[in-house]
Amino acid sequence: MFERIQHMLIKEFIQIFRDPKVRALVLFIPVVQMLVFGYAVSTDVRHVETALYDLDNTVASRDLISRFVHTGYFDVTAYVTDERQLRSVIDHSEARSVIQINKGFESDLRSGRTAQVQIVVDGIDSVTAGMVLDYSAKIAEKFSRQVLVKRLAATSGAVGIPGQVDLQTRAWFNENLESRNFYVPGVIAILIMLITLLLTSLSVVREKEAGTIEQIMVTPMTRAEFILGKTVPFALIAFFDVFLIVLVCVFWFEIPLRGSIPLLFFATALYLMTSLGVGLLISTVSETQQQAVMTTFFFFFPAVLLSGFVFPIANMPTVVQWATYLDPLRYFVKIVRGIFLKGIGADILWPELAALAVMGVCVLWLATQRFKKTMA
Repeated sequence: MFERIQHMLIKEFIQIFRDPKVRALVLFIPVVQMLVFGYAVSTDVRHVETALYDLDNTVASRDLISRFVHTGYFDVTAYVTDERQLRSVIDHSEARSVIQINKGFESDLRSGRTAQVQIVVDGIDSVTAGMVLDYSAKIAEKFSRQVLVKRLAATSGAVGIPGQVDLQTRAWFNENLESRNFYVPGVIAILIMLITLLLTSLSVVREKEAGTIEQIMVTPMTRAEFILGKTVPFALIAFFDVFLIVLVCVFWFEIPLRGSIPLLFFATALYLMTSLGVGLLISTVSETQQQAVMTTFFFFFPAVLLSGFVFPIANMPTVVQWATYLDPLRYFVKIVRGIFLKGIGADILWPELAALAVMGVCVLWLATQRFKKTMA
């Protein structure tokens, strides 16, 4: 048995590494994809193209505008002189927001009346628009508080605002609230699934198209031995890719790795049972490599969308939330983020680890049963 598996492993490694394209796929492309995705997957909103429509043009209005600019979130790209031009810069995407300060802004502040500022935002990108409105509200609130403090100091000599609530916030695990720290660990799970699915889904189909499947069928090799011979090489390659990607995360993107590295690789092993099993199952039901690739992506994209990597699962409809329990990516994304950012262990992550173990055993068993050593 072990000798047959050994020969199968040698054959698979030779077949994998003699193809330059496959070598690039398993050795270099994961690192390149990690670098690209690491810079791309960020929801931090900075340097928003902003137009100014200052009808007051006073010291107070310019002070408020400078507060917007100096935060680093707003870049002034245009100056608007009338309502028609305001609509034009939004319609032509020359600016994603417009700060409009009406005439009489400074006089309203001096007289104690409420001074109004309007923020016009391009709402096509709802995430960016929401964050721009949130930033604007905080900047305006801070400006208003300082104006009130100065007025109280001038009239009554009070140093601060009486009876105010001083809110002090503290963020755990991601102290600077950088979205890259949240998304980059999840990219590990996505890249590993993509690589293993592509490699394994093409493995059996390639044997069929090359005609070598007939030679395997006349050998005494069992179905379980065949599955082991097909999965172990890709599992070892996946572990090597995980090692490379983790190095990129920690030393290039400076993502904190607070948890246990052995636990991370143990969880990866459970995760690979499912991803490799799904790839082999796709390979056994496909007749051509084109069918295998199409089926792979048919499984991969819903898995990413339902994993909680981009969209919170709690915001999904109830029926869809139940469907996410069948997604292995959901569990591994939570495990990776927990190990990287929180440093939690198996005592907390055991439900996700157990789910991956059960799912992996079931999928591998189904792939083994599906493979038949008979000619179709």
